[in-house]
Amino acid sequence: MHLILFFLFAGFCLAGAINLLLQSHPITSALSLIVVMTSLAVLYLLLGAEFLAIAQVIVYAGAIMVLFTFVVMLLNAGREERTMGSRSARAVGFPAVVAILAVIATVILKAQGLGVATLGEGLTDASGKTNIEELSSVLFTQLLLPFEVTSILILIAILGAVALARHGSGEPQGNRERTGK
Repeated sequence: MHLILFFLFAGFCLAGAINLLLQSHPITSALSLIVVMTSLAVLYLLLGAEFLAIAQVIVYAGAIMVLFTFVVMLLNAGREERTMGSRSARAVGFPAVVAILAVIATVILKAQGLGVATLGEGLTDASGKTNIEELSSVLFTQLLLPFEVTSILILIAILGAVALARHGSGEPQGNRERTGK
């Protein structure tokens, strides 16, 4: 079952990445990137890295993609044209949804002990620490500086996008009014 889920979500990840590169609209590209990030989270979950899977969904697919979409909309990348959807999305999307629902239904029907939360034996090391404890201690001790630098860079990028969108072409608003632009 793990192998089927791996190939399924690896395929979603590759399809989302290819779709990201082929799209001409930035919002559609952002949605494709969300598909990639969510598929990666499922792959992390299959590897037994629960913390990384949840962090992938919360940080990347959630927060950063919302900020990215907000910045794209703030920069006013142009009007989106209304379409009825692409034919390839219908041809691939509906069967993919049916396949995902069938896999989920199969997993739920064959699962033993639903609602029981236990810690598996493979999740602890010799000292009794779980993988999540180890990962968090490394992240907030040894990797604290890169973690904080990344968050500051993201904040600077957002502030720069807001400043660009606010002033239009980059020149002060007073100069635009005097020159008639």
